[in-house]
Amino acid sequence: MSGGEGHDDGPETVEAMRAAVAKLSKAKAGAAPALAAEPVDEPPVADERIADALRRAEAVLFASAEPIDAATLAQALPPGVEPGDVLLRLKAAYRGKGVQLVEVAGKWRFQTAPDLAFLFEETREQERPLSRAALETLAIIAYCQPVTRPEIEDVRGVAVSKGTVDVLLEAGWIRPRGRRRTPGRPVTYGTTEAFLVHFGLDSLDALPGKNELQASGLLGAEIPRDFEFSGSPRDPETGELLAEDPLESGEFQPDFLEGAEDRP
Repeated sequence: MSGGEGHDDGPETVEAMRAAVAKLSKAKAGAAPALAAEPVDEPPVADERIADALRRAEAVLFASAEPIDAATLAQALPPGVEPGDVLLRLKAAYRGKGVQLVEVAGKWRFQTAPDLAFLFEETREQERPLSRAALETLAIIAYCQPVTRPEIEDVRGVAVSKGTVDVLLEAGWIRPRGRRRTPGRPVTYGTTEAFLVHFGLDSLDALPGKNELQASGLLGAEIPRDFEFSGSPRDPETGELLAEDPLESGEFQPDFLEGAEDRP
């Protein structure tokens, strides 16, 4: 009977099936690495290319003194990498940091985060050399104080501009002292403590004398008759000191433009 025959061959058939299953399992196990390797190999290559592009872009942007456009940046990137994609990735990587990647006028550059700008604020004092007119005016005030505008002009031989005196007032080296007890009561000027500090003088007595100035070539042989090297100016007729009255609070008005139309 067929059923009996099948039953008699049972052990051999079962053994054959076991062998077939074992062989099939070995085949699948050997093929598995090959099948898994295909999707794993490609992403690392792409990641390396992007990482290299980011490093190149970062270096170029950091070293450039001027903003760079995407076309210029593309020349430094690996083939096949879009500069726009690299710039957006780099911008995201620096978001929230002290240095940020920003776009200006269609170009890109690194710059300090706006909220950290206060770290780089600096106040600089720039020295401005005094003009010859200002130096001469300052010297006359220092040696002849208290002195008025007409008296300064008599010594210099030329008109004194308001701008010249404004420079000295702004520097804090001279100040209005009072008003001369003469017709018109002109304002008198003198030096300040800041003048002494700036020029390293203990007092006005430490100013170089006439002989020292002439020896150094800073003073010519011809000196105005009324020029005084110390103390208040004197009346040329009586030889008495010209007195002054103190300024009242808030009354000072520059008088260097008065009578300007009458000057040479």
